[in-house]
Amino acid sequence: MFKKDLTASPKQKLKSSIQRSLRQSLLTTYPLLTPHIDDVLPKKSSLEQMKLPDRVSLYVIEGQPLFYQEGGGVIVPHLKLVHRFPHAFPTIRIDRGAIRFVLSGATLMAPGLTSKGGRLPDPNTKPVLQPRPAPKEGEEEGPSIPDEGADEEGHWSRELEKGEPVVVMAEGKETACAVGILVMGTKECKEKGKGPVIEEGHYLGDGLWRLITE
Repeated sequence: MFKKDLTASPKQKLKSSIQRSLRQSLLTTYPLLTPHIDDVLPKKSSLEQMKLPDRVSLYVIEGQPLFYQEGGGVIVPHLKLVHRFPHAFPTIRIDRGAIRFVLSGATLMAPGLTSKGGRLPDPNTKPVLQPRPAPKEGEEEGPSIPDEGADEEGHWSRELEKGEPVVVMAEGKETACAVGILVMGTKECKEKGKGPVIEEGHYLGDGLWRLITE
């Protein structure tokens, strides 16, 4: 989707009602972002929309890309947001052999995840829970957050369904290398062991990563 360079288009400030709607969509899709939502979307900042080819909208605050959306579809985090809050998004992990293919924009195939170096979710695992920031003075305790996450070996604590967004980690690397929408659920991926898992994602070095948004 973003293999080619993208040309920046004028940014459009969004109405408060649209900002509130997007904020709620973000929290619904990524509940682990709840403790950080005021850092992601500061209340006094204006969220802007930048229209890209293929009916993709990129959302930006103060020149920082946050997430993108194709048509009226699911909200997907920009990798720069993932790198800021790496524990807030569901993850899978590819083996070393798949890295060069993913970073060239190729379809992510199941063998890169089912191999020894790959990691798919394991509902029997116990996630390493991240500390939640204490409420600020005068603020009430925030809403409860699901006790989900990755274990020490990188297995996410619940199966992910087809159509869900997911972050792609890489064997031997500390930061995410790609993000996209699953075209095959993780349980099916384990059972079949073959076929495409993410067909068009956003990856390090692609046109969306290089796009100047300031």
